[in-house]
Amino acid sequence: MGLISGAVSVTRYQVPVRPVEVDFETAAFREIAAGSEVRESIGFVPYEPGAEYLVGSARLAFRVRIDRLRPDPTTVRERVMQLVAAEAEATGSPFIGPRKRRKLKELAEEEVLANTFPTSRIVECALDGDVLYVGSTAKGQIGRVLTVLRKVGVAAHPKAPWVEREEGDAESTLLDLGASAEPGQSVLGCRFLGGLLGDPLLTFEPVDGRVVLQTHRAKVSLTGEVLPDLLRYAEHGAEILSGKLTTGEISFRLDGPSWRISGLKVDSARQEHWIERLDDRLDSIAAIYDLLDAKYAEIDPASLPAPVIREGREQATG
Repeated sequence: MGLISGAVSVTRYQVPVRPVEVDFETAAFREIAAGSEVRESIGFVPYEPGAEYLVGSARLAFRVRIDRLRPDPTTVRERVMQLVAAEAEATGSPFIGPRKRRKLKELAEEEVLANTFPTSRIVECALDGDVLYVGSTAKGQIGRVLTVLRKVGVAAHPKAPWVEREEGDAESTLLDLGASAEPGQSVLGCRFLGGLLGDPLLTFEPVDGRVVLQTHRAKVSLTGEVLPDLLRYAEHGAEILSGKLTTGEISFRLDGPSWRISGLKVDSARQEHWIERLDDRLDSIAAIYDLLDAKYAEIDPASLPAPVIREGREQATG
């Protein structure tokens, strides 16, 4: 998944602070050298070798590469067992103390790392004016992207309608639901999804649906023909955390509290050059967010009463 190929997963941010010219080279990616004690390397790389970062009058395209060097835990455990057995045979003692075991484990990790290659993750991003699109919905990857952006003077905060309207973030309500509350997240996104029930334009996928709800005592996942059960849960006060939505022409999954999109299929096969594909796909992503923002203003979740939780039988289907 990425911004220029495959199904799109994207998180949107507002960028209030950025230099006129972003110097990506000051935080460019550097490979982990063999034998180095470095275990993680993060930095910028262009979309293609030698490509420019500036791809429009106010659009920057960049990728963040994350390399991590970690010893395989199973291999380490096996090597520790071998080292403990060798130590016991050499000393003639059947018991190896915890301090010695820690040293043997460190030795095993060093030996395994010497024959281990780092794993790589690539996150495609685009800075379009003052809006940042991060091609991921994974919290760990997003956090690393925002951290390395700060090194080049780019500050970003979540771009969600409740943030722009300065409405209460209702983090405590999210915590009451048992959901994690990250900066910028709000239960208003759940109320927005609830407000879409019966909407004539943007609806929950009725046949190949996927919905996650939070009831007063459990998290429930629905798949397939979800609408009958979704309505029943909503009547009993369940909050909708995420759902697969459709306009009839396109479908995608929206995580309500974080305003993140995933599973969006964009047809850009007619464009051969990656910059043209990126332009097409960013236009499609921006159009989806415009639709969501407009629907949010229409529904106005902040004015909706909180669901009244009632006892009811909870059973996942699908």
